[in-house]
This record gives sequence, C-alpha cells and structure tokens, in this order.
Amino acid sequence: MTTLQTSNRSNLKTQSKISETEYWEKYYNISDKVYEWNNGFLEEKAVSDVLTILIYKWFFGLLEQYLKTNPIAQSVVLEMGFRLSGKNEVRRPDLGVVLNSNPIPLFPTDRSYHGTYDMCIEVLSDSTIEIMERDTVIKKDEYAKAGVKEYYILDAQQSRTHFFRLNKTRGAYKAIKPQKGGIIKSKVLPGFQFRLEDLFAKPSIEKMVDDKVYQHFVMPCYLREKQAHQAEKEAHQAEKEARILVEQRAKRLAEQLRIFGIEPIQ
Repeated sequence: MTTLQTSNRSNLKTQSKISETEYWEKYYNISDKVYEWNNGFLEEKAVSDVLTILIYKWFFGLLEQYLKTNPIAQSVVLEMGFRLSGKNEVRRPDLGVVLNSNPIPLFPTDRSYHGTYDMCIEVLSDSTIEIMERDTVIKKDEYAKAGVKEYYILDAQQSRTHFFRLNKTRGAYKAIKPQKGGIIKSKVLPGFQFRLEDLFAKPSIEKMVDDKVYQHFVMPCYLREKQAHQAEKEAHQAEKEARILVEQRAKRLAEQLRIFGIEPIQ
C-alpha cells in the first residue's frame, strides 16, 4: 500500500547512486513519495489496487483487535523503515510488528525502527512484473536473511497471497500451510489466526465476535457481556418457569383437598 502507480521503470528506481546518509536526510521523510534504499539506489514503492487495500485494512483491523486483547507487541504502519542487518538496504514494509520481547525496543519517538521486525506484511502491487518480484522474490529473500520471523504477502487474488515462517536453521522461509478449516495461524503472535477465505470476504467485527476462530481476541469483553446477559436472561426464564410449576402443583393439591372436603388455607 503505497504512493504512486506507474509502469515506468525509471520512475521506480533512481539511476544515480546516493549514500545512506543522503537517503535518510533527503528522501526518507518526503511526503509525496515513499522510497526504499537498495545498495545506493532509491526504489519507489508502488500503489496497490482498491480491492487489495481493502484486504489490508481488514487484516490490520483484525491485528489491532488481537493486540488490544494481547498487548505483546506493537504494530507499525506508514511504511516505517528499518535497515536490513548485514545489507546496505532500507526497507519500508506496509505493516510491521515488533514484539515487546524483541531485544531492540520500538520507542514512541522513533521515525524508523532500529532493529529487525518480527513480522512484515507487504501489500502486493501488480503495476509491473518488477514491482511484483520485489515483494514476492527479492524481499522474501531479504527478510528471511535479516531474521524477520514471519512474512505475509496480501493481494486481492488468492493465488498471489502468501504466508511464510522463517526456518532459522536454513535461514529461509517455509510456507505456512492452512490448518483445518483453512485457518492460518501465527507463531509470532500466539493465538492470532484467521480463515484464508475471510481475507477476501472481510466479515464484520459483529460476526467475528460470535465466531470461534476469532472470539477469543475480537472484543472478548463484549462477548463476556453478551454471555452474561444471556445467562441472566436464561436464569430469569428458569425462575419464571419454576414459579409457574409451583403454582400449578399448589393448584392441583388444592383441588385434591377439596375432593375430601378440606378447604385449603389461602
């Protein structure tokens, strides 16, 4: 999810080298374009289509629900950059996650992240083959070697949507396979999960509250209140039914006493 859609390669990558210092000073904070820095060259990020952006928004909302319930990490948007360890590159993922347990904390005043994200999410743009390969091939390799534990690629086409988990031994990503019901589960964020089909259906929060896949982290307080209200309602109904049953028994007993000429005490 980025700034400018173009099929002109020269607009996406500068032809003259600049230093990293020059990148941070002159290009990192400009408002009209988003640039990454790759071995001395600027690479402009491209825009995604509306359908893909809507998927990103739904995913981001779900992630925020999880982090509100489980405050074990911070999410970072607006393409906050981080320098890839061991490389002359600065990447700016569309969404990054930093665990509280990460050895390099993310501070409120940071304008870039000085460590390695625990999770990166890129929103695919198909404006050019080169741009697609940057996310699906180049960054996949870069993020794995930098130690990003999970890497998600979101796209309006399911065939181009991918989820990867780092194999630390090999220093490479392995695809996260959907579990029963088509559910993708994160290990970086324990308990964070979603149905693959829901990325495209984008169910509302109201529906997810009653869904077993999401209800443990999507507005759990609302669910508890709803369950408490339902329990109270059921208790009142049970009390009402018990009172009616007692009255019916009392009525039958009174009728039986009258048969024997005994007037029951009111």
